[in-house]
Amino acid sequence: MLKKTLMATAVALFALPALADGIVIADAYARASSMMAKSGAAFMVIENQSDADDRLISAASDVAAKVELHTHKQDANGVMQMVEVPEGFAIPARSSHALARGGDHVMLLGLNRALVQDEKVMLTLTFEKAGVMQVEVPVDLVRQDGMMGGMQGEGMGHKHGASN
Repeated sequence: MLKKTLMATAVALFALPALADGIVIADAYARASSMMAKSGAAFMVIENQSDADDRLISAASDVAAKVELHTHKQDANGVMQMVEVPEGFAIPARSSHALARGGDHVMLLGLNRALVQDEKVMLTLTFEKAGVMQVEVPVDLVRQDGMMGGMQGEGMGHKHGASN
């Protein structure tokens, strides 16, 4: 009976959003476009429940050689480009900011292992005011939300590039 209670508690804890000094991370997931991909991305909703504005200023993970905060911008030819956002993402007080496919996201560059369905990826998120928080992010390769309906490669009118 005690073992079942402990297991139920553990499962419930993993289902709860991550919290850090007024910041709540909800609905997080990570994905790569294929098992052989050298990059992937993480998405989530960042809720700022405090009375002060905050900013996500960096991210890190042991699953990737480099982790950057990215967004999508359309160039003069109408081609969408993924670009780094070195200043990070503002999270207004008593508001939220969605990191979603086709928009702002955490980019995992130089993956050192495949992102496998239902496994977990650890992300370290650093906020200007709330500080550092660890987030366990499930890998979900089949989810179909986001405006692009999936990560698209450079041959699909989508490319990485520096902001102009």
